Formats: sequence, structure tokens, C-alpha cells
Amino acid sequence: MRGKAALVVGLVAGYVLGARAGRERYEQIKAQAEKVWEQPVVQGQVEKVKAFGVSALKSVPGVVWKGAKSVTGAATQSGTAQERAERAAKAAKRSASEVADVVEDSVDDAKQAEKTATTRARSAKSGSTSSGS
Repeated sequence: MRGKAALVVGLVAGYVLGARAGRERYEQIKAQAEKVWEQPVVQGQVEKVKAFGVSALKSVPGVVWKGAKSVTGAATQSGTAQERAERAAKAAKRSASEVADVVEDSVDDAKQAEKTATTRARSAKSGSTSSGS
């Protein structure tokens, strides 16, 4: 209950202070935020995150699905319950290893994208610095 009360007090204080600052101050803050967002260094980081997310999203679901099918298939084959459990455990270990390999590859891809984005950011920064002189 105490946390909810603190949240409400914080929201009210933010609203009152924001209302006093007015639209003009809001526009100033928004303009500063846009300047920061548009900086090459920030955009380089954005590109890194995008590249990592895309590479991970493309590869991981397929490997997970394949692993789930493998484990299910091993668990439903004929044999005693113990044999089926052992086969499923082995399949699960193989699948986990494959997922780890895919994630590792995604990290490597992200590192490469980071290098590319950093190079682009430096190029853009040096180009804006030299043209501004």
C-alpha cells in the first residue's frame, strides 16, 4: 500500500511540475531528446541492437522447434519408460547444444554488425566535423 501511495504522490508531483513548466519547456526537452537520438553514435548503437535482434529472431525459433520435435520423437518411441526418458534427455542435450551454437553465431554476427555500425558512425562524425570546419 505504501508503494502505491508513493507512486500516486510521484505522479501528482510530476503532473503539477509539468503543468507549471508548460508546453514551451516540453518542446525544448523534446528537441534536445531528438538531437541526442539523431547523433551518429546513438544511431550506431541502435543499428547494433537491430542487427542482433534480427539475427537472433531469424535463427533461434527454427532450432528450438527442431529440438522440441527431436525430444518429443525420442520420448514417444517404443521401449520402457526409462529408455524413453534417457533418449529424450540425450535429445534435449543435443538440442540445447544446437541452440547454444546458434546463439553464439548470433552474438558473433552482432559483434560484426557492431564493428560496421561503429565504423559508419565514425565516418559520419568525421564527415560532419570536417564539413563544419
